[in-house]
Amino acid sequence: MKLNLGLSLYQKLAWSLVVIFCLICALVYSWSKKLEYSSQHHAEQNLHINLAEHLVQDNPLIKQGIYDYKALENLFHTLMLLGPAFEFYFVDPKGKIISYSAEAGKVKRSHINLSPLKRLINDPTLTPVYGDDPRDSNKQKIFSVAPVNHQNTLQGYMYVIIGGEAYETTLNKIKADDSLYLNAMWLMAALLFLFIAMLLLFKFFTSPIKRLANDISRIEAANYQLTDFQLPAYSNKNNEIDHLSRGIQAMLSRIDEQFKALQQSDLRRRELLTHLSHDLRTPLASLQGFLEVLTSPNRHLSAQEQQHYLTVSSNNCQQLKLLIEQIFELANLESGQVKINTETFNLGELIYDCVAKFSLTAQNKGISLGVEPTICDFTVIADIAKLERVLSNLIDNAIRHTAKGDSVNIRVTQTQNQQLYVDVSDTGIGINKDELTAIFEPHYQGRNSNTAGRQQGGLGLAICKGLLKLMDSEINVQSELGKGTQFRFNLVQKIKA
Repeated sequence: MKLNLGLSLYQKLAWSLVVIFCLICALVYSWSKKLEYSSQHHAEQNLHINLAEHLVQDNPLIKQGIYDYKALENLFHTLMLLGPAFEFYFVDPKGKIISYSAEAGKVKRSHINLSPLKRLINDPTLTPVYGDDPRDSNKQKIFSVAPVNHQNTLQGYMYVIIGGEAYETTLNKIKADDSLYLNAMWLMAALLFLFIAMLLLFKFFTSPIKRLANDISRIEAANYQLTDFQLPAYSNKNNEIDHLSRGIQAMLSRIDEQFKALQQSDLRRRELLTHLSHDLRTPLASLQGFLEVLTSPNRHLSAQEQQHYLTVSSNNCQQLKLLIEQIFELANLESGQVKINTETFNLGELIYDCVAKFSLTAQNKGISLGVEPTICDFTVIADIAKLERVLSNLIDNAIRHTAKGDSVNIRVTQTQNQQLYVDVSDTGIGINKDELTAIFEPHYQGRNSNTAGRQQGGLGLAICKGLLKLMDSEINVQSELGKGTQFRFNLVQKIKA
């Protein structure tokens, strides 16, 4: 039993989206808080933007000129008691903090940057504008500012921090007690809801893939035997999963077909080897027997007997040579090692050469050989050596299966589309109808096959079919038992200019 420690596709998708969602939530939360603070500061600064100016205009101590900084400090203390959300500072024209109300050590800065103050004075619509926080060396806050002038002389600036330290401390405490807890609860609830929703969604989308993987595992466990097994449709829609299922089914079916074809081919190969070994053993045994007789010191043979034994031995050697040549020729055909060398030649001359080669054999058997038309003037494009091999095999086969007084004819016909057909027909014993599709198989011999005193390998027609296939030609057979057989194949004719 295998222990699978890896994550499934469903788990990977689920965890990936959870991580992505958490990152998005963090970014959205950060952006929303920043937007919230910006909006809050914008509103508060707009609301209190004239606070410093009203303080300068309405307070006689400041309006008549600032000379008593202790009294101004007391004023700031009183104002901060009435409005703890504000901090009040008087700053000279160079940014130095002159007067404020705070405990010792609270104010961390001695100077502030005047650029934000001047920018807000020149254009109050730029809010929110942030200025230096005197109580923190690194922080900036929104503010209200107004210049303090006396007799057209700038004495300094009334600088009011909006949302002072006391205000922020109280506000943050409240937020820590209520808002933060509430937001955390909402965030956790949203994450939990989304996590469950994503799990269900991914379960829905990945379940067809999981079922397909399980079915493929079943096929693998069955050693890829597809008998009575069909991959089902995994959804009601024509989507990618169904396409994948059909593709896998087609691929497995094709593999199954090829596997069965290989098994059948291997079976035929084994049968062929069995038959060939038998065919080779027969002439070898005969040859060995006659040679043992000829070489035996205890036998006294006459010259006539010796000549007979030598003739039979020679015939067996010729038969062995023919069988071996046919075996090698068929093996080369099946392995694709035979190459075609096409050339243009006269078909009639080749046919008459083949007829002349078998004329003596036919004459001895009392069989007539004929060619139609007599003047066979056709120019073809083919491999002349391999076509000669095909014609020789077919004529030899026809002569062996034709009785004395019958005939073998080679006929060439031309169709309207300039296609040439060569027929090799005889009036011999014919072939059974149920054997017509099998005679081109290697080593197949018909039940009424005539070996004419020779051991035949049954490879001739298989070789003919293989050679013609290489020349893009197809051979067909028609036969009637007791009336003869006709083999037909086509050739490419060269059109005369």
